[in-house]
Amino acid sequence: MSAADDAPPAPTRFEPPVAPASAPFWDASREQRLVLQWCRDCERPIHYPREACPRCLGTELEFRPASGRGVVYAASVMPKPGNASMAGREPYVVALVDLEEGVRMLSNVVGLRPELVEVGLAVEVTWEPLSDGRHLPLFAAATQA
Repeated sequence: MSAADDAPPAPTRFEPPVAPASAPFWDASREQRLVLQWCRDCERPIHYPREACPRCLGTELEFRPASGRGVVYAASVMPKPGNASMAGREPYVVALVDLEEGVRMLSNVVGLRPELVEVGLAVEVTWEPLSDGRHLPLFAAATQA
C-alpha cells in the first residue's frame, strides 16, 4: 500500500443537475469549452441558461463560445463549508465573476490563497471534472499573455 492509498478520498462536490435549457452548456463542458447562451432577438448574452431571454422574453436562443476571461466582482472566503458537499475544501472562495461577454457567473476561485482573491482580480476559467464526464467551470488568476 502506497502513501497515496492512505490519503483520504477527495471531497465529493455537489454536481449540478442538467435541465433541457442548460444541456448545451454542460455538453460543451465535457470538452472544457465555456459557452454562453445568447438571445438572437436582442443580441445579448444570458447566464444562467433558460427557456426565454430575461430582457426581451425572446425564445430564439443559441449557445456561443465564451472567452473564459473576466474579473472578480465580489468574493467571500468560506472558512467553514456552506454546504456539506464542500466539507474538506475549506477555506474556499465563492465569487461573482464578470465575464468579458457581459454576464456575471457565480463560481469558485481556485489556485490562490483565499486572502489574495480581491475585487478586480483578472481571472480565467479552469475546470474541475465531475463524475459523469462533465466539468465544472471554476476560475483561477489569469496568466500573463
